[in-house]
Amino acid sequence: QVELVESGGGSVQAGGSLRLSCARFGDSDCTYHMSWYRQATGSEREFVSSIAPDGVTGYADSVKGRFTISRDNAKTSVNLQMNSLNPEDTAMYYCKALVVPPRGGPGCVVGKAYWGQGTQVTVSS
Repeated sequence: QVELVESGGGSVQAGGSLRLSCARFGDSDCTYHMSWYRQATGSEREFVSSIAPDGVTGYADSVKGRFTISRDNAKTSVNLQMNSLNPEDTAMYYCKALVVPPRGGPGCVVGKAYWGQGTQVTVSS
């Protein structure tokens, strides 16, 4: 079983910065593709950024040049540095871990996704 714990959310003024962290616990034998998503009130959950096992990163157009995803060397946590925040970035931010090949131990189900509980980011104008 995998548990994801997000932290670092809060309230900032437009132009400010926040750094989100997502710590992953459990099933360390698996290979994970890690992502950040966000969901604003009344909107669907949307992709923000991702980092693949080989380190390749991806970003939504709306955050390119402002957000940076990174991870620790042990690949047990990912961070999202968010700069130049604006009110449109206000949302609950969720961490996602997707099990991908190569398959690790017997508990690693390729395609299985785990989600954290989310951390709130509020940007005021």
